[in-house]
Amino acid sequence: MAMATTAAAPSLGCSRDVSFGTAMRGQAVPLELSKCRVGSQLRIACHSSTVRACASAGTTTLKQTRATPGEKQNVDRQTCRLALPSKGRMAEGTLSLLKASVCTFHLDFVPQVSSSIMDCSLPVRKLNPRQYIADIPGLKDLEVWFQRESDVVRKLRSGDVDMGIVGYDVVAEFGEDDPDLILIHDALQFGECHLGVAVPTYGIFESINTLSQLAAMPQWTSERPLRIVTGFTYVGPYSPPLVYRNIHQLCFVAGVAAGSFLQLGSKFLREKGLHHVELSTADGALEAGPAMGTADAILDLVSSGTTLRENNLKELEGGKVISSQGVFVASKKALMNRPGVLESAHELLERFEAHLRARGQFSVVANMRGNSADEVAHNLLKMTSLHGLQGPTISPVYSNSTGEARVEYYAIVICVAKPDIFKAVRELRSAGGSGVLVSPLTYIFDEEPVRWRKLLDTLGR
Repeated sequence: MAMATTAAAPSLGCSRDVSFGTAMRGQAVPLELSKCRVGSQLRIACHSSTVRACASAGTTTLKQTRATPGEKQNVDRQTCRLALPSKGRMAEGTLSLLKASVCTFHLDFVPQVSSSIMDCSLPVRKLNPRQYIADIPGLKDLEVWFQRESDVVRKLRSGDVDMGIVGYDVVAEFGEDDPDLILIHDALQFGECHLGVAVPTYGIFESINTLSQLAAMPQWTSERPLRIVTGFTYVGPYSPPLVYRNIHQLCFVAGVAAGSFLQLGSKFLREKGLHHVELSTADGALEAGPAMGTADAILDLVSSGTTLRENNLKELEGGKVISSQGVFVASKKALMNRPGVLESAHELLERFEAHLRARGQFSVVANMRGNSADEVAHNLLKMTSLHGLQGPTISPVYSNSTGEARVEYYAIVICVAKPDIFKAVRELRSAGGSGVLVSPLTYIFDEEPVRWRKLLDTLGR
């Protein structure tokens, strides 16, 4: 885990080879501590293992600190910062979402764009794949920073970044109900998973398939509570509208609350009959707990359920604790006080909304025979697949087949969902349509997004 460390010493005097550097626009510049002024303090970001290695030498005074959540760092910077996951499943999902509106430049400055994307108006420019900083030329004074998921939330709280895209489960765990965190968009439609309870498929749990059945088992007593292992140290009441709020049902540890669990969840625990639960934490490989005998059940993120099945575990019905997917989150203080942040958030939100609304939608254009636009509209509206968003757009098609301009066809434009395309083509043909053109939609910009109005209301604008 990265720490902020201060050093005061004429030399490092460490028994291990440790490399320190200063950050210069995403690059590390080597730093000789022997040239530092005695008595001065140098802030160094490093891993806790490095801190212990240096401190063990005894010749350097090292003080390990953390940025206080809510404490504003970089108060003098004029740029807006957007943090994105640097690796893993969420990083792939984030880049997959952004490539519809942004693309990546490498050292030769040639954009790599999917063949299905015809225009890319906000390219993300990352000059070196090893760098953690990039920018978007189309958004002035915006920096893009690639960070670990947990650090995206931590740096939002400390003020080091202003906006971020990350999984909601990470916001719930590391946000700790911070009122400064605002979910601008709570459903980016990637990275879907949920926090759920799973038990072994064998032994005393072989016939247990629901959470209520688990609670009814007579084995759980104050002397022998139900042992649940999880990788989550905090999940509080902070939740978007459609997220399950029964996160507290398994967090009653021998009558003592972990964080805010007891005051918000003990009543629910009693209602479900889960009176004797012991919650422990682990950094990974939770699925091994029941097989090793160190836990009875696990509380972990589930997406496809493959890992559970491969480890002879099953998810319990009614044990879904929290639902998660990618979210667009920002610091309320930054939105209100830092110039340019609200404007950048608005543009990103508009693009996300328009792209997600257009996902799976196709524009269908056809020529229709008819005596008038009203007649064509009447024929179209009788068909269930040809109504479009608000209704079909109809315009006359002029030809000079007789030597003078006259209307023989009407061009219609409708929006059709992908599963209904073939049905729509058949209905168009039956109504006298021909020359049917089908093309995917990139954006559907509707009226002012509801999420934008909600954000302005939250900010008192």
